[in-house]
Amino acid sequence: EKRLAELADTICEQKPNIRLVCIAGPSSSGKTTFMKRLIVHLRVNGVKPVMLSLDDYFRNRDEMNKEDWESPKALDISLFENTVSALLEGGEVHLPHFNFITGKKEMSEETVSLGKGQPILVEGLHALNPALTYFVPGYQCMRVYVSALTQLTINDHNRISTSDTRLLRRLVRDVQFRGNGAEHTLEVWDSVRQGEGKNIFHYQNRADVVFNSALLYEIPVLKKMAEPLLHDIRTESGAYAEAQRLLEFLRPFRELDASVVPDNSLLREFVGYKGLGKSFLNH
Repeated sequence: EKRLAELADTICEQKPNIRLVCIAGPSSSGKTTFMKRLIVHLRVNGVKPVMLSLDDYFRNRDEMNKEDWESPKALDISLFENTVSALLEGGEVHLPHFNFITGKKEMSEETVSLGKGQPILVEGLHALNPALTYFVPGYQCMRVYVSALTQLTINDHNRISTSDTRLLRRLVRDVQFRGNGAEHTLEVWDSVRQGEGKNIFHYQNRADVVFNSALLYEIPVLKKMAEPLLHDIRTESGAYAEAQRLLEFLRPFRELDASVVPDNSLLREFVGYKGLGKSFLNH
C-alpha cells in the first residue's frame, strides 16, 4: 500500500502531466487488482482516471488462431488506438467488454470521458509494447511492470518457481471466472510461457517502476483450491503428468482457507471475494 501511494503521488506530481499509465506483466501477475488499488490512491489525490483493460480489446474468439492468444495479434489494436485517442482529445467513448464465456466483445451502452488533465490507466500483457502507445508522447507516459517474484524457498537447494505460483493463480482463477477447466489451463501453459518470452519479457526494460505482487502466504491458500482440481485430471489426459508434478510441489504446504485473505488483497483477483470464494470451496 505504501508503494502504491508513493507511485500515485509521483504520477500526480509529475510535470508535464502524466496522461497514460501502462501496467504490464506476465499472466496472473495481478495487473488488474494492482490497477484498481492504484486508482484508489489516485482518487485520494483528487485524480479520477479512466481504466482500460487490454483483455477487453481481444478480437472475437472465432476470428483468431489458437497461437494468436498470447501475442498482440489477439488485440483489436485499431479499436484501442481510437479509444485512447478520443479520450485524450476530450471525447466520449463506449468501452468494450470481452465476455470470456461467449468469446465475444460487448460494447457498453454508457459513455465515458476524461476530465481535463486526467490520466488513462491501461493494464494488460502487452501494455509496454510500443506498438500500442506510439501515438502518445513518451514524457506523458508512466510504465509499470508487475510480476509475482516469489521469494520463498523450500530448502537450500529447491526454490519456488515464480511461474508455478502464477500457474496456480491462473488455474484457480480460470475455473471461476474464465470458463476454463484445470486441464485446459495446464495444456495451454507452455504456449503461454512461450508467448511471454516473445512478447512480454522483451519489453520489461522499458518500465519506469517494477512492482512485486508475490505474497508469502498465497501458496497455502491456492493449495486448498487447486488440489481438488488437479486430482480430477484423468490419467489418460495430456495434462496428467503436470498435474501430478504440481500436487507433489504442493505436498509440503499446509492449507490455508481463503476466508483469511483480506478483501483488498491482490490475491482476491484469483481466489474470488469472500462470497465467491466460499461457494467455490464448498463446491
